[in-house]
Amino acid sequence: MLKRALFFSTPYCLNLRNGQMIVHTREAPDVQKSIPIEDIGFVVLEDQQISVTLPLLNALSDNNVAVILCGANRMPNAMLMNLDANRTQGENYRAQIEASEPLKKGLWKQIIAAKIRNQAALLCKLGRDGDKLKPYYMHVKSADADNREGGAAKIYWDELFGSEFYRSREGSPPNNLLNYGYTILRAAVARAIMGSGLFPAFGIFHRNRYNAFPLADDVMEPYRPYVDEVVHRLYSQGQTQLTLEVKGELLRVLFADTCFDTLVRPLEVGLTFSTSSLAKCFAGTRKKIAYPLLK
Repeated sequence: MLKRALFFSTPYCLNLRNGQMIVHTREAPDVQKSIPIEDIGFVVLEDQQISVTLPLLNALSDNNVAVILCGANRMPNAMLMNLDANRTQGENYRAQIEASEPLKKGLWKQIIAAKIRNQAALLCKLGRDGDKLKPYYMHVKSADADNREGGAAKIYWDELFGSEFYRSREGSPPNNLLNYGYTILRAAVARAIMGSGLFPAFGIFHRNRYNAFPLADDVMEPYRPYVDEVVHRLYSQGQTQLTLEVKGELLRVLFADTCFDTLVRPLEVGLTFSTSSLAKCFAGTRKKIAYPLLK
């Protein structure tokens, strides 16, 4: 079932009643809107004056809703995640922890090949020379030992935004748009990971000691071009700032079509295909992670 993504940029009051999120303002407490908790997948709380009750937060957590909290700069700062989102968590955790190095190296190879393939697909879709990346995704080694990802990235960004562009979290636009889009994507991936009974702190490749979600950073790599496509469109239209409208467009990336062989599903649903297949790879019942091809 496709879940709703809710974005609150003004000081609403949010509480729980009869399994529903109740939304109202302090000025008009009797004018209320109700949303079934079971219909919600993502909630972004941006305004610093929003009030939300603990029962509502617990209900959202119980339904594996990704709640994203923004800081004073209105950028995503923290995330609420359920600690018991899957009934076979213990079994899945053990398989994940006990995964051998050869298995993890093979999984990382798959992830990088899928990422570069989608980068190439996006360039071709935009009329750029995506064929330049074919030698990179066709010849990825175990654990990407010769850093095909890095070599492909230079070509990709030059083709996508021009040779003057440099991808950096602190760089000039459209880096700010990319940062926001990737944060939304990362939260969605973390939600899917928890729903598949995996532990986001145990990564395949990413291992930064200060990163609580390295597995999300691993799994999301082939999905980044879906964000890049939205950012490219916005930037081409002259959008360089994170306005309310731009944030809304970036949030809608969760509903982009993702193509899996004969299936087409919204990105939010596609993420669950990828994470559940990864859990099976750790368990030894599957050899490949299910990733979509951007079209």
